[in-house]
Amino acid sequence: MSYCIASRGHPWHGPYHDNEYGFPIADDNRLFERLVLEINQAGLSWLTILKKKKNFHDAFDGFDIATVAAYDEVEVKRLLSDAGIIRNRLKVAAAIENARRIQGLQASHGGFKGWLDAHHPLDKPAWVKLFKQTFKFTGGEITGEFLMSTGYLPGAHDADCPVAAEIEALQPPWMTV
Repeated sequence: MSYCIASRGHPWHGPYHDNEYGFPIADDNRLFERLVLEINQAGLSWLTILKKKKNFHDAFDGFDIATVAAYDEVEVKRLLSDAGIIRNRLKVAAAIENARRIQGLQASHGGFKGWLDAHHPLDKPAWVKLFKQTFKFTGGEITGEFLMSTGYLPGAHDADCPVAAEIEALQPPWMTV
C-alpha cells in the first residue's frame, strides 16, 4: 500500500502527507529540520518521529542553524537527557555538526537551498555520494527521503493523489530538469 493511501485519515501521517511531504522548502532552517528528522528516523518508524516533531523543534531551538551550530557539551547533555526526542549520541552529534556544515554552505552557496539548487539535478546515487561527503549520518535511505520530502526527487506521491497536483503546481525542483 502506498503512503498516499495509508496516510488517509491517519491523525499523524495524514496531515504530514497532505501539507508537508514532497512540498518544496526554501527556508534553510526548515530544510535543516527535515534533515535532522530524517536522520533521527533511521532505525525507527516515521510515526515515532511525527509524534516527537514538536519536541524536536523545542529541544533544537526551533532548528535555528546558528543556534544549533553553537551547541557545546552542556547542550549535548541536555539533549541526551530529553525523553521527548531520540536520545542517540550519534544522531545528536550529527545534528550539531550538520548545522555547522550548513553554515559553511551558507557562506559558499548563499544557503543550504542554494547548495541543493547548485547541484540539482542529480540522480539519487549521485545525491547520496554528495550527501555522504558533505554531512554526517546520511546514507541512501536518509538522503533519498530527505530529497523526496523536500521536492528534489520525484516519487513522494502517487500520480493520482490530489496532493501530487498541488505540489506540481508549485514546480518543485524535480520538475525543473
